[in-house]
Amino acid sequence: MFAIAIALTAPLARAQVTLQLNWKPEPQFGGFYTAQVEGYYKAEGLDVTVEAGGAGTPTVQMVAAGRVPYGIVSADELVIARARGLDVVALFAVYQTNPQGIMTRASRGFADIGDVFKQPGILAMQKGLPYALFLEKRYGFDKLSIVPSPFGDLTAYRTREAYAMQCFVTSEPLAAKKIGIEPKTFLIADSGYNPYTTVLVTRGEHLKSNEADVKRIVAAVAKGWRTYLDNPAKTNEFMAKLNPSMDAQTYQASADAQKPLIETEQTKTGGLGLMTLDRWKALIDQLVDLKVIEKPIDAAACFVSPK
Repeated sequence: MFAIAIALTAPLARAQVTLQLNWKPEPQFGGFYTAQVEGYYKAEGLDVTVEAGGAGTPTVQMVAAGRVPYGIVSADELVIARARGLDVVALFAVYQTNPQGIMTRASRGFADIGDVFKQPGILAMQKGLPYALFLEKRYGFDKLSIVPSPFGDLTAYRTREAYAMQCFVTSEPLAAKKIGIEPKTFLIADSGYNPYTTVLVTRGEHLKSNEADVKRIVAAVAKGWRTYLDNPAKTNEFMAKLNPSMDAQTYQASADAQKPLIETEQTKTGGLGLMTLDRWKALIDQLVDLKVIEKPIDAAACFVSPK
């Protein structure tokens, strides 16, 4: 456990480090880019390169192998990695409520996520992922045809009414509205599977041998997220140059949509990035129940508190 407050003393030797993202520059990473744009990393004595990712970027393996000192993963990825013997530790959890959802059309009249599984249709998702296993165990896929996730491509969603797809509730629903379709989106977290996501991680060995730098990057990230949540415009403009696939209005709408998923009543007292032992224990128990991991692992070893 450590505090993120660091005393201002003599000028720090600037350490060069890489932060590997698991997706393209979008508001879900806004605070990390804000720390770069506003010079918060440099103020902490760090020269941080934020590397964009994409579908399938193996961030947890990259961090565990020492290819990069810091990466972004989901909490369930981290638990699975640790169960396999990989040395990865969570430092800061951006999303307190997981933004993973199922997007349908409003015209289908579904009242809750359970309705999606009661009617014949197509569901595009990554079937082997833990959240998919959770949904299958809870609701069953008997009436659905499961097809691979299109990773944000709305072509099939646009042309087939009985088509639902995995989504980030801060992303694809906004894109659907822009093409004239009214979406109906359900958070998977509301069904009971709610791992932290957009989690900053490092290797346990890196934490031990570079504790001061770890404290500094967490401090800069926390400040970056506070600034981004309060005023995302400057960073959105910066990210739009790196990822012009979204317009300014969509960047702002996504930033607005994610705010209640990041800043909760708990973070107002415990601080942004908050993680608790109970949440990690609950996730581990779920992954054991889903047979994703064979047996429980030490929840306390999965994370260090950002405060």
